[in-house]
Amino acid sequence: MITGASNSKVFMILIDARNGIIEQTKRHLFIASLMEIQNIVFVINKMDLVAYQQEVYDSILLDIKLLTEKFDLSNRNLEFIPVSAKLGDNVVSSSTEMDWFAGPTLLDYLENVQIQPVAEDQFRFNIQYVIRPHSDEFHDFRGYAGKVKSGTISVGDKISVLSSGQESTVKAIHRYREPLLKAKAGDSVSIELATDIDISRGDTLTSSEEKITGERLIQSKICWLGQEDLVPQKRYVLQHGASKVPVKISAVNSQLDFDSLGFEINPEKVGVNSINNIEIKSASPVFIDAYKVNPSNGYFILIDESTNATVAVGFKN
Repeated sequence: MITGASNSKVFMILIDARNGIIEQTKRHLFIASLMEIQNIVFVINKMDLVAYQQEVYDSILLDIKLLTEKFDLSNRNLEFIPVSAKLGDNVVSSSTEMDWFAGPTLLDYLENVQIQPVAEDQFRFNIQYVIRPHSDEFHDFRGYAGKVKSGTISVGDKISVLSSGQESTVKAIHRYREPLLKAKAGDSVSIELATDIDISRGDTLTSSEEKITGERLIQSKICWLGQEDLVPQKRYVLQHGASKVPVKISAVNSQLDFDSLGFEINPEKVGVNSINNIEIKSASPVFIDAYKVNPSNGYFILIDESTNATVAVGFKN
């Protein structure tokens, strides 16, 4: 769910009309909230099995409203559609069995939903590879390849290397052999600088006017994915972009209780599928934005050193 949601602009939550809200519904809605997804559509399915009763639909809507208030979704675009997927009611065509519903069909909604671009103006560029061809054609060429995570970069802009604080000016931008004057978020390019400075894989470039401070103590939310429970003070690896840093979980502050929909302090354990507020202690500074401010540069994964398995995905508070 987290992997899919990280690349989604619309989140569809399917609810069985016979069962209403269950724990999985709460878990999925919290993920939609956590991932800052603006468009959420609740599809109340199997209406044919409850005789298409409006009372059942209205009762589920009241329960959903309580959930959305708990998760503070007042600024999201919410839609509610009763359907029978098996019989096609309100999927493509409006249902004659539910003439009390005046909203769109599911297909109408998906075809017309307005996707608002996320405002991420801060330039972030994570270095994945340093290009040094050592050929006559590209004599003394040094390029820094990666993807523009957010913002834009243009030839002539001044940049800063976050790990060292060194600064330079963008001499050229390349997409393979094609020269560019400008690159935007999502573009995979190589950047050539006017001066030779010390940059390596995992470093992050930003505008000289948009420096961020590296942090060794990181407050974040994590979704634990590992089959084995989190071990406090055990060494894990935090991967942020191409950067990998040894870390320890210095504190588990609270864990989401899906019954009360609140965070309970001092949980007994951090097990699979749990969502937790934690503090991470890093061996070296991590240059990461708050997820709400810049989602593209605000998430990371935790890796178990002994198994190389990804055990958690995290979002900086």
